[in-house]
Amino acid sequence: MKKGMKALALLLCGALCLGTFTGCGTKQEGKTKVRVSEVTHSIFYAPQYAAINLGFFEEEGIELELSNAGGADKAMAAVLSGQIDIGFAGPEAAIYVYNEGNEDYPQVFAQMTRRDGSFIVAREPNENFDWSEMKGKTILPGRKGGVPYMTLCYVLRQKGLEPGKDIILDDSIQFDAMAGAFVGGSGDYVSLFEPTASTLEKEGQGYIVSSIGEEAGDIPYTAYFAKQSYLEKNSDVVEAFTRAVYRGQQWVNEHSAEEIAEAIEPSFPDTDLETLASCVERYKSIDAWNTDPVLTQESFDRLQEVIIEAGELDEKAPYDKIVNNSFAEKVMKESK
Repeated sequence: MKKGMKALALLLCGALCLGTFTGCGTKQEGKTKVRVSEVTHSIFYAPQYAAINLGFFEEEGIELELSNAGGADKAMAAVLSGQIDIGFAGPEAAIYVYNEGNEDYPQVFAQMTRRDGSFIVAREPNENFDWSEMKGKTILPGRKGGVPYMTLCYVLRQKGLEPGKDIILDDSIQFDAMAGAFVGGSGDYVSLFEPTASTLEKEGQGYIVSSIGEEAGDIPYTAYFAKQSYLEKNSDVVEAFTRAVYRGQQWVNEHSAEEIAEAIEPSFPDTDLETLASCVERYKSIDAWNTDPVLTQESFDRLQEVIIEAGELDEKAPYDKIVNNSFAEKVMKESK
């Protein structure tokens, strides 16, 4: 078993000790409460926040309870323990659980992002940045075994740099603490999502020099998943949830960065509209978001290749077991 899977397995064991969720979402004032745990809170998930703030979930009869897990492994642990209903993180978490032999393994039912949403932040501005400049340097990459870490390694190898040999990856710092650690003097580079990356740049404490997502290409980076038992017992709720997500994706695809910034502003009260719009435009420019919730086999296979290359997976998981596109396909068919 690979290290990434071992770490997840330990978290899963602890989560399962908390008990197993067997009921459906609770009803409140005619709406069904759905508890969602997101891997982190980022403008990278603009279609989700647009759907929330524009009332798409409410119109579908859903009262969304959103929490920040602070990591894909933690989001998955919360799903397996029944603390939350739907996880929102990288599909790799579902792959690990399936390969562990969990009987009620989670399935991915809606994809949100199609590219890595993190950016390389350096200590000095560099409009002509070349990845070869990172040789012999240290970067703060996030948790080993997570998609951000593995995608970064994938890009580094594409650029002729061997992780751990040509460049030091300091994965000792937790995801939510990386920006603070970088500002405090750790590392020569750090991999950050928006709006954190732009905030450091605005404060003169770091400078965005490259997009990992633009370099890596299409990968099913972030998606919604739930246990099979939840999907089966709450199919109407999951369908309504997927419809709200799809509406959010379509709305973001059809509107400007400024309009999107205004829509998601309530979800980022500490970030000004100008910064929000700049971050949204940056994500639009790299084609970060899916325009529909379907996760294709081609992109799923590419994700697994990235994980295998990173040394975190021994064998591929079957696409038709991990991915359940039935809800996405149904809501898309309805919209035609």
